[in-house]
Amino acid sequence: MNRPPVAVYALGLILAALTIPWAGSGQPLDPGVTPQVSGSDALFIGISPVSASVVWIAGTGGTYGRTMDGGDTWVTGVVPGADSLQFRDVHAVDAEIAYLLSIGSGDQSRIYKTEDGGASWMLQFVNAEPEGFFDCFDFWDDHHGLAFSDSYEGSFYLIQTADGGRSWERIPNTQLPPARPGEGSFAASGHCLHVHGDSSAWVGTGASEGGVARVLRTTDRGATWSVHDTAFPQGAVSGITSVAFADPLRGAVLGGDVADMESKANNVALTTDGGITWKLVQRPGFTGPVYGATYVPGAPVRTLVAVGPQGVAYTTNDGEAWSTLTSANHWSVGFAGPEAGWAIGTEGRITKLTLFR
Repeated sequence: MNRPPVAVYALGLILAALTIPWAGSGQPLDPGVTPQVSGSDALFIGISPVSASVVWIAGTGGTYGRTMDGGDTWVTGVVPGADSLQFRDVHAVDAEIAYLLSIGSGDQSRIYKTEDGGASWMLQFVNAEPEGFFDCFDFWDDHHGLAFSDSYEGSFYLIQTADGGRSWERIPNTQLPPARPGEGSFAASGHCLHVHGDSSAWVGTGASEGGVARVLRTTDRGATWSVHDTAFPQGAVSGITSVAFADPLRGAVLGGDVADMESKANNVALTTDGGITWKLVQRPGFTGPVYGATYVPGAPVRTLVAVGPQGVAYTTNDGEAWSTLTSANHWSVGFAGPEAGWAIGTEGRITKLTLFR
């Protein structure tokens, strides 16, 4: 949704390597925060690590980027004819194949695909609905994926592909719960939709006046959906920005008021039953909203990392306590494993994160 995350927040802190000693088995040892050079001044918003070496990113001005060496060098480019678009999400299959999702009303919402490492791009989908506004997408495998748009005319708008994006079809309204007036999501990080395993997916909502932020849930690849209340309020500029799951049952939704950078309100809720019920936990130490979040795959303890315009933080005890890594402006985060993660944000910022060594 075209809310305040469209603005670029000017917070130009210089990052330095950071060492925080921990004791005890399974806790981070010497977490590392290392700035990397992107060669671009774009606002980077979407990230998709393939491995500790290969990572794709995407952002404003039709910009995409890729590293093949863990971020020691980044190559960025602009998709031809897309320099006016904002790529808010990216999904990488491997070093050569990746998808980009642009946001905006009507035909500004598009999906592109490359099969040759960005040398050429195919336009796979253009939103034909003037009231549609796509926020995020995700894929179970090379062929099957979902994309989510803000609702209109009282209905949620999700599309799906089963052929690697060659065709996209709208999920019938009869298979979805009704939407509240104005209910949609926030394109702050490409994390408003999350798939897991081979059939489960969750979408976090917001932007509807009154009530609480909700989660759409499917366990059968979108054939049927249910909707569940979370524990924090939503409003015109507040709700869920990010959905993350560590396994089919344990997950988190994060967000807040995307216009209030000083807010200290609770903005993290956890589930242990696959997204049916949610419980508030402590928020990260930085103020303001969370834009992006992810669990660290392969970590020795369940580790959730959250980022926002006011910083980067992580928890290893389900939100009982958080540790802040930096106060610099970041919008999204992704990990290939415990030793290889990246946070991205304003002014071409890329920060490599190492939590476990």
